[in-house]
Amino acid sequence: MNIKRAKQEIKDTVQAYLLKDDEGEYVIPSIRQRPVLLMGPPGVGKTQIMEQAARECGIGLVAYTITHHTRQSAVGLPFIEKKQYGGREYTVTEYTMSEIVASIYDRIEETGLKEGILFIDEINCVSETLAPAMLQFLQCKTFGSHKIPEGWIIAAAGNPPEYNKSVREFDVVTLDRIKKILVEPDLGVWKEYARKEHIHPAVISYLGIRESYFCRIETTVDGKLFATPRGWEDLSQLIQVYERLGKKADREVIFQYIQHPKIAKDFANYLELYYKYQDEYQVEQILEGVIRESLCGQVARAAFDERLSVEGLLLAKLSEGFGQLFTEYQVMELVMGQLKAFQQEEQKEDSAAAFLKLAEGFEEERLLEKKRGLLGRQEDKVRRLAAVRLEGMAGLLRSSGLTDKAEAWQCLRERFMEDSDRYEEQKEQWGRRLEYAFDFMEAAFGSGQELVIFVTELNTSQVCIWFLEQYECERYFRYNKELLFEEEEREIGKVLER
Repeated sequence: MNIKRAKQEIKDTVQAYLLKDDEGEYVIPSIRQRPVLLMGPPGVGKTQIMEQAARECGIGLVAYTITHHTRQSAVGLPFIEKKQYGGREYTVTEYTMSEIVASIYDRIEETGLKEGILFIDEINCVSETLAPAMLQFLQCKTFGSHKIPEGWIIAAAGNPPEYNKSVREFDVVTLDRIKKILVEPDLGVWKEYARKEHIHPAVISYLGIRESYFCRIETTVDGKLFATPRGWEDLSQLIQVYERLGKKADREVIFQYIQHPKIAKDFANYLELYYKYQDEYQVEQILEGVIRESLCGQVARAAFDERLSVEGLLLAKLSEGFGQLFTEYQVMELVMGQLKAFQQEEQKEDSAAAFLKLAEGFEEERLLEKKRGLLGRQEDKVRRLAAVRLEGMAGLLRSSGLTDKAEAWQCLRERFMEDSDRYEEQKEQWGRRLEYAFDFMEAAFGSGQELVIFVTELNTSQVCIWFLEQYECERYFRYNKELLFEEEEREIGKVLER
């Protein structure tokens, strides 16, 4: 299955394993809660989805790469203890608590989350001395003599033998006690994630043209040659930072991330062309309504790769703007929630002081949620921006000297409405830019396949879909309906052919 489906399977497993009956006992007892084992190529996102699943389920996460551990750190150190058996005293060897089990208890103390996931990466690459302990861990949920705390689910990940020489095969006895999920790379699913995480548009559009280069691992006489989803994501971040520094990533730099000479060279050439198209086609002007006939003719006569690159530039700018608007919408939703809470409180003290206390409480809650690992990067950003805005409102009340709650509420309401008006203006502005993008696409390509691809790409972006729910774009809905009709027609044709 693809990584998106695998993530949903993990979340479903967590919900099933942590479901309790009327007596407060887990419906599936701990002994029947099979560890989840993710198997798939390196860099496909196994670790990331485990973090996301824990965060979205509101539980803790302790993650270890087991290849970094010795038998002593995983199982514990031996010590001598004296015990009485049958009236006689004996010396007995016992073990200190495993570092891994201890870290779970530490996590519970730090966050207050009593349920969670213990994630062990590269589990099938352990050393020979640690292998028996890993089998015991999967089968009995213990490290040495210490059990994993109740309410903590075991998950593990590994690479198939073709990707790693150090891999150890699990026997049938072990495999019969785990829940095995095979993960395969899927570019369509990754592109959804890529737009959400603001992966560089050149990477997204390039992989749209060279889909086979998304995840490729080859064994040659010169060793392993590979390009992985993780490599593309890390390269994307470097390119974005380089652009801010006024630098460009050349073939040698790209090869440091995409360790496949042919793919690295091809992408380096594409990146040069991408920057060239960025200068030539002046996407910013197109989105402001400056659509020159000569430019439309130029792109219409261009090669397919170039046409897709120009589409990628348009989509990147639209996605960036829609993303900023979506962030503002989320911030306003949080601020509005705090304003409602303030309005419903009884006035027991100075209104400015009361609102400041509310704003400080909001920030404290954000820091706690971040410490627990329950906030993703975007969620944390939104809450930080909301906290800053609430603090600014508290400062406004202090400087205005308003102590009466009704007057304070009116002041806050006016401030919020100013932000709301600004948001509506921005929404209308980006609506016009979307219309100009459609004007350009129609002028350059008519109703050809490029327009179909453009609408399809809009449908793969979370922020684009959100914006199109807020802003009624007649042409988007018309072309989207035609696209769905064509897909249905193809499916009916396949049925008739069979």
